[in-house]
Amino acid sequence: MIARFLSPFLFILALVLSPAPQAVAADGAPAGKTTVFPTDPIARPDGKPWRIGYVESGDYAEYPATLAEIAEGLERLGWLELKTDIPDGLTGAELWTWLGRNTQSRTVEFVADARWQPGNFDNEKRPQVRAAIAERLEKKHDLDLIIAMGTWAGQDMRAIGPPIPTVVGSTSDPLAAGIADSVQDSGRDNLHTRIEPQRYQRQLRLFHEIVPFKRLGIVYEDSEAGRTYAALKAVEQVSHQLGFAIEPCHAPSSSVSTEQAITNALDCYRTLSRRRVDAVYVTSHRGVTPDSIHDVAKILAQAKIPSFSMAGSKEVRDGILLSLAQADLSYVGLFHAETIARIFHGALPRQLSQVWIDPPKIALNLATARTIGFDPPVDILLAADEVYETTP
Repeated sequence: MIARFLSPFLFILALVLSPAPQAVAADGAPAGKTTVFPTDPIARPDGKPWRIGYVESGDYAEYPATLAEIAEGLERLGWLELKTDIPDGLTGAELWTWLGRNTQSRTVEFVADARWQPGNFDNEKRPQVRAAIAERLEKKHDLDLIIAMGTWAGQDMRAIGPPIPTVVGSTSDPLAAGIADSVQDSGRDNLHTRIEPQRYQRQLRLFHEIVPFKRLGIVYEDSEAGRTYAALKAVEQVSHQLGFAIEPCHAPSSSVSTEQAITNALDCYRTLSRRRVDAVYVTSHRGVTPDSIHDVAKILAQAKIPSFSMAGSKEVRDGILLSLAQADLSYVGLFHAETIARIFHGALPRQLSQVWIDPPKIALNLATARTIGFDPPVDILLAADEVYETTP
């Protein structure tokens, strides 16, 4: 049986979830003295649309979902009009083609042949993709901005300069990945990424407050990228502070098919369930997909192991016990869209704030709680903003 809450929980919750204060300033000025750039539509000085390119790390559902929300954010700001609703289930490549054909705008253009991907997370193809991007930017000078989706894409664009403004989205930990120098500074004039300070530390502190585990299971690929996706540095930091042990299981995910990545991830979650860890932190991994998350949740629930999702409430809806409910992805898309708009108005990407803070809201799956024998106290039910009854 899982231990009940310490009281008063709501007071502790506020302490656990409150992010550390950040003094964020643009263009090196003191906080509060930043330059303000507008977001209203404007064409290039020559009257032509701004030309946008796209690079992504591989096929991962979060990438086209975020790209779609960026496009819709630009539509909300008046930069473009979509001829029809964006279809569901498109890959990044399919969505990029769709946007090129179904966007009406005098100010922005999604350039059809300006899209790159190193295969499906094929590490060996990254050098040639970087070279192709660099050659295009150096010789043609026909792009004004690149959207880089995912950790590899962000790292690769930083490695080549970047020579033009680049907005990086959908990364687990831009700091640990070396994409940005700090919360306040990307370290490159033409680079901007979204950073949520202490996001994973706050998740883990909350999870430990609710379920005071001694051994935490975590699945990741044992590579630099895999450790970054799993926010391993954050897990290690909190483990030292709170005194719990980390029980890893390594599931290869790079340079393998999506099907193999799913098999590797599920095998690891089965392994952790046999090791009888006290809890599991379900992290970002190619093998954890909108389809396979149901299997992950079922494995952990049958073993009566409490689980916490790094990704947010969408996985709680699918059977994971707990998470922090994230703001609708449309707000993330609008954040990136506003950044792009300000860049087109003359801002250096490095000038603009990278900080994004999700509201601290709890998501709870009551069906999973019953399956694993967790009787949520009144305090957590009061604190939960999203409650699901989906059976794992």
